[in-house]
Amino acid sequence: MTASPATDAAASLIADLVTHGVRDLVLSPGSRSQALALAAVRAAREGLLRVHVRIDERVAGFTALGLSRETGAPAAVVCTSGTAVAGLLPAVMEAFHAGVPLLLLTGDRPPELRGVGANQATVQPGIFAAFVREQIDAPVPGDGEGDGDWSGLAARAVAVAMGADAAHGHAGVEGPVHLNLPSREPLSGEMSALVAEPGTAARPERGEPVVLDRGRRTVVIAGADAGPAAEEVAHAGSWPLIAEIVSGARFGRQIVHGYRGLLSTPELGGRIERAVVLGHPTLSREVTRLLSRSDVEVIAVRGGGEELDLNGRTRAAASVIVAEGAPDREWLGAWLAASAAAAVDLSERAPDTDGLASTDFAARRDAVKAELDAVRRPLDRELLVDAVWRATWPHDRLMFGSSRLVRVADAVLGGKKVPVHANRGLAGIDGTIATATGIAVASQADGSPGVTRVLLGDLAFLHDVGALLIAPDETRPRMQVIVGNDGGGTIFDGLEVAASADPADLDRAFYTPHDVGLEQLALAYGWEYHRVTTRTALDQVLTTPSGGRQLIEVPLAR
Repeated sequence: MTASPATDAAASLIADLVTHGVRDLVLSPGSRSQALALAAVRAAREGLLRVHVRIDERVAGFTALGLSRETGAPAAVVCTSGTAVAGLLPAVMEAFHAGVPLLLLTGDRPPELRGVGANQATVQPGIFAAFVREQIDAPVPGDGEGDGDWSGLAARAVAVAMGADAAHGHAGVEGPVHLNLPSREPLSGEMSALVAEPGTAARPERGEPVVLDRGRRTVVIAGADAGPAAEEVAHAGSWPLIAEIVSGARFGRQIVHGYRGLLSTPELGGRIERAVVLGHPTLSREVTRLLSRSDVEVIAVRGGGEELDLNGRTRAAASVIVAEGAPDREWLGAWLAASAAAAVDLSERAPDTDGLASTDFAARRDAVKAELDAVRRPLDRELLVDAVWRATWPHDRLMFGSSRLVRVADAVLGGKKVPVHANRGLAGIDGTIATATGIAVASQADGSPGVTRVLLGDLAFLHDVGALLIAPDETRPRMQVIVGNDGGGTIFDGLEVAASADPADLDRAFYTPHDVGLEQLALAYGWEYHRVTTRTALDQVLTTPSGGRQLIEVPLAR
């Protein structure tokens, strides 16, 4: 077999990635990246790497994003040259804004084939420039002694993706890194043994924490990806915790229910002097208004590619700790009293056992009717999100799509410590199912129990329907994709356009109604399908998963 410098360089790079902590690689097939693909598959066969194959680069990018979200280590995604590279852009943008480590390995033509009209050749160096921590246009393997060596790239890429980027002002902040990897023919050849000792992708220190005194009326804001740290800060400071449903911090004694309304009151929201922000808050205008106020001191723990600074004077922090001192119990007590009054209880009323056992016909009839009405009660958005929330536990994973349902969930759901994910870096509907698939694969990789549930609207589902496809030789994760199907983008009903646009124009340009048969899509992709219309039926499907992949359609009114 013909020797190939590309193969040697690719094998060395893949081995180095494994050594520096990369455990997952998502691969989209293509010619120019064939050496990387073959090296990755070889590493997988030898038990050094988990390889996931996706034919669509956009799906591949978001699958890698989900793997990185769940593991905390950078997953790599490999693609060929040309438009394949552009397909990664939505996932790269999300990773940048959400602060998720990600490695982009893009095959490319050598310099002499760029800008001359060669097939599948475009301007790849710099294509992600605004959204990556670092970009490297690697040398061509075989170009002179040592000049085409890709050694050292893996160590640098992993370190920068994990936040070792003080020179660029991103110290401690994770994000994507782009390695553009050109090669000449022959693009593959005989491969030597891969030598790698699996290592760990270490996160560097984030710097000195900001010490918070207890003297000001403070609230803790937990946005997307805040995690348990937000609850810990609120608990340490005895401060009210305003936790978005996507934060992973909606639990504990300091949780504020109905926070949107309470932030608008002069008695509570109007008296706030300081807001401590963890994660990226995106779900309410009330929080945005609070963080935009010039009279409120805002301290934001940075987690993504952009610093939060809506009021022009927000202080960035690597982390925060609370100083010793006496808590303001009156301040916290006022919030918790208002929170208790604002809490939403969607639990079913207990059966009338006395009525059901009564010898009086009328009493027994009324009790039976009440039970039948409860069983037959149709699902609305509040009951849907409540059912999914109640079915999910710490060994499960829950992924929210950027649909109307996540705002309903944020408004009505109570506290519960479960692992929650959402692509809220840019809050787009892109890649929801693909991201959740990566999360499911990673969380179940070692045989761990649990189900990954995805709650999203019909348009977000259709936008990423290609992510339902998983190669038959790959492990099928336990997933439940729950689609609230109201036949279009009803999230626009609550925006300004609904009050100003002609109804026909609103439908065509925004609501975008459809008549897609979700059952046929599920069957085509090999998913089990359920259509449920009552709370009882939904509870049964959610709590008795078959062990495979289920698409659960819940029809909803506009």
